Amino acid sequence: MLTGIHILMTYTCNLECDHCFLYSGPKAQGTMTLAQIRSVLDESKKIDGVEWIYFEGGEPFLFYPSLLKGIRLARSMGFKVGVVTNIYGAVSDEDADILLQPLADLGVADLRISNDSFHYGSENNPAGRGLAAARRLGIPTASICIEKPFVESVPGQDQATGSPVIGGGAMFRGRAVDTLAEGLPRRPARHFTTCPHEKLETPSRVHVDCYGHVHLCQGISMGNMWQHPLSHLVRSYVATSHPICGPLASGGPAGLAEHYGVELEQEYVDECHCCTLIRRTLVDRFPQYLAPRQVYGPNK
Repeated sequence: MLTGIHILMTYTCNLECDHCFLYSGPKAQGTMTLAQIRSVLDESKKIDGVEWIYFEGGEPFLFYPSLLKGIRLARSMGFKVGVVTNIYGAVSDEDADILLQPLADLGVADLRISNDSFHYGSENNPAGRGLAAARRLGIPTASICIEKPFVESVPGQDQATGSPVIGGGAMFRGRAVDTLAEGLPRRPARHFTTCPHEKLETPSRVHVDCYGHVHLCQGISMGNMWQHPLSHLVRSYVATSHPICGPLASGGPAGLAEHYGVELEQEYVDECHCCTLIRRTLVDRFPQYLAPRQVYGPNK
């Protein structure tokens, strides 16, 4: 089932982007210890099919020594390793090389660098320097580029009867629900009967955070690996038995709302927007599965 385990090293980030799935920022709490990283790696080794370990955040470069040690441990266990970063420390070409040379030496196989207007302007851009340095050092790399949402004009589409197409690449989870949805066209919740972005019945990757939550989607926990080993959670997971994933898999956000009697009084931008707002109403009812609370916003 799984091919990748994504380690959320920290919820803390030097930036506070409007589109962040996790409500990360300078004041966000929660960072993995090396002992916790070792535990995730040891458990990942017990799961057939897992080839990749990704280190993400928040911003993992904020805890650079632990990041390097985690990469070294993962590589020693035979995993391919990826890193997702905004590489804020690449303040010059020389600094970018210094930051990334250890990743090249350790054989990092995928480096994803956030490079968009949410993170940086067009001038004095650390992401651009980081991408160039990665290419110089032979690290496979790509940029993550998300822009402010906009309504796309689709040739031949009748916008009066067709579904509006929202461009920009932002997903309406986490902070984006509160910062980016205003002014965009919306549809009634009855349209949202599938989950188009996550394979909840057969996930190919999960994210694990310092609290032990094993995220199937940001804020939807398979279970807590500090209470039950990750390998056990993965082997025993059945979507239809999960109180959140079951209704979502069978009926999408509309099905989740109907299953738990959540009143839908407004229209929504898309499935993620609808799903997130429904889940916010259920956090107190399912704290074990809708966790951690902080990814649902400061008022939760």
